[in-house]
Amino acid sequence: MTIDNQDRGSGARRVAIIGGGVTGLTAAYDLTQPTAQKRFAVTIFEHAPYLGGLAAGFKGRPTWEWPLEHFYHHLFLSDRAMLALLDEIGFRHALKSYRPNTAIHTQGKNYPLDSVTRVLSFPLIPFVDRLRMGMVIGYLRYHPARPWRKFDKIGADAWLRRWMGDKAYAAAWEFQLQGKFGDYYREVNLAWFWARIFARTPRLAYFDGGFQAFVDHLAQRVRQQGAETATGANVQAIRPVTGGGFEVVVNGQTQHFDFVLSTVGPGAMQRLAPDLPAAYLGQLGRLKSMGAVVLTVALDRQLTEDMYWISLPKREGIPFLALVEHTNMIDPRYYAGDHLLYLGDYLPPEHRYFALSAEELLDEFAPHLVKFNPAFDRTWITGAWVHKAKYAQPVPPVGYLEMIPDLRTPLTGLYFASMSQVYPWDRGTNFAVELGRKVAGLMQQDA
Repeated sequence: MTIDNQDRGSGARRVAIIGGGVTGLTAAYDLTQPTAQKRFAVTIFEHAPYLGGLAAGFKGRPTWEWPLEHFYHHLFLSDRAMLALLDEIGFRHALKSYRPNTAIHTQGKNYPLDSVTRVLSFPLIPFVDRLRMGMVIGYLRYHPARPWRKFDKIGADAWLRRWMGDKAYAAAWEFQLQGKFGDYYREVNLAWFWARIFARTPRLAYFDGGFQAFVDHLAQRVRQQGAETATGANVQAIRPVTGGGFEVVVNGQTQHFDFVLSTVGPGAMQRLAPDLPAAYLGQLGRLKSMGAVVLTVALDRQLTEDMYWISLPKREGIPFLALVEHTNMIDPRYYAGDHLLYLGDYLPPEHRYFALSAEELLDEFAPHLVKFNPAFDRTWITGAWVHKAKYAQPVPPVGYLEMIPDLRTPLTGLYFASMSQVYPWDRGTNFAVELGRKVAGLMQQDA
């Protein structure tokens, strides 16, 4: 376990933050602000040898100038929580905006659907249905934010099929729900779909230096403000102590804290804190999620001429959900000239892909790349890396609003903040920032 030590204020409440992802780092940043640092002495425990969680990056080759995210990442220009934090920590200058091309791959062709004009000209949907689909998307996009709660009680699949029509829904949207949520897709509620339409912009943003540069900058600020960060820290248990506070077992050693914030997944939280009341543990147990498997492939040339993101219906017989040609948005010179692809999928945690190596996944995925470029040859591939996360995409069914566990657990001083609680918003670093700030605010109130 590696710990970066900083000076600690005497008499401060000791806080353990379990998980060094964006939520945990943001909470630590707020708790160690000059106005609060005399009140809280924060230690972040991260199981991995690096900080960043799902936003962390890796250098596939020593010659890469920038690290690349394990799982594909970008921001939207509407990501206000992230933009506000960047202004505070002095890192806004590193964020650059892009307008890459995105498309749906169906019937052997790529069809861009990233603007109203392109939607209205999509040839695989009858014109009347295209108009219906455009009206539905317009209604959701410009619907006032407050009534989203009524969408929590409506199934997205049935509602969209009814109002868009079967042909438009099947051609442009059903496969995206299927790909993201698998067998759960008919359970997903309309509030989640509304938030996806409402919050996203065609223009994207990405950090110079990748998301790891942002993580490193934020972690540095957190340490400068007095927090400790411990990597390689395997938290094994959280136990309440008679009289207040908690014992946290880390790598077999027990430490005492006044407050604990856990940012792990719901299943891990159940295992770490079995002393939580049965009702709260039951809430955690009812939360469903999908895992993610992402194969990153380096090529010696472009696969597609100008496509950044291609969504892939399962009916096309392609064994991954998305093909993201990262270097069609970010210049390959930052990766020593490598042209980098993400081949990713959301899968149940028991799926066999979680047991496969990069080479084994490449054997399954590579034969399909010819569908995006007939000239593709396996000799174009110069490297491959695989990353996996069994908790990556929460599943929000109808009535999810009443299922969400409170950030304040029933054990006073123990808090739980995960991507399952950013609802109705979709998972992402912007909402991780928002969640971290929200739970830090609650901890300051309670202190």
